[in-house]
Amino acid sequence: MRLRNIPGAREEIATSEYVIQNPEEYKGRYSELFGNKNPIRIEIGMGKGKFIVKMAKLHPEINFIGIERYSSVLLRALQKLDEMEEKPANLKFMRIDAKDIGDIFGVEEIDRIYLNFSDPWPKDRHAKRRLPSKEFLKLYDRVLKKDGQMEFKTDNKDLFDFAVEQLPLAGWEVKEITYDLHHDPKMNEGNVMTEYEEKFSAKGNPIYKYIVVR
Repeated sequence: MRLRNIPGAREEIATSEYVIQNPEEYKGRYSELFGNKNPIRIEIGMGKGKFIVKMAKLHPEINFIGIERYSSVLLRALQKLDEMEEKPANLKFMRIDAKDIGDIFGVEEIDRIYLNFSDPWPKDRHAKRRLPSKEFLKLYDRVLKKDGQMEFKTDNKDLFDFAVEQLPLAGWEVKEITYDLHHDPKMNEGNVMTEYEEKFSAKGNPIYKYIVVR
């Protein structure tokens, strides 16, 4: 869900050392930005950043990039990061539209993609805007390593069913799937929750998740 516009958000983002200001300049060479050749994982639509910040802290051997479209939302993530005494050195953010990732990342540059509680775009005419749609899957295919994988979580059953139906249309297949993540011992092991996940699961809503590969 989009936050109310925050005056000055873009200006604050433009001066943050944690935000990649001109990401297209690093296409194919993000290892130079991080100063190492560790795997790179991205979260598309990171919201306020709870998931990716914790992932970066848990896995210092992996580089993480959080992608967010809205300045006001990204600003909230930056504010949370600023409150931390020890900030992860393996984490960066960028403010771009997901449809532009092919211009931002090189071929097979990404090790793993995370989609968490993406906007469902419920109207049929907006299906192409859904992040697990076949149109976006084709974009992910280009930037993801051949042996890479994508993980998707949501509490929206209609969106999840749609996402599963889209997979074979774009040449993807399910590696793991659950329709009740928090009651699935195997899939829930090591699970890092997002803000929305905490909120919805507290209400008793089941969380759906798949891990897919080409």
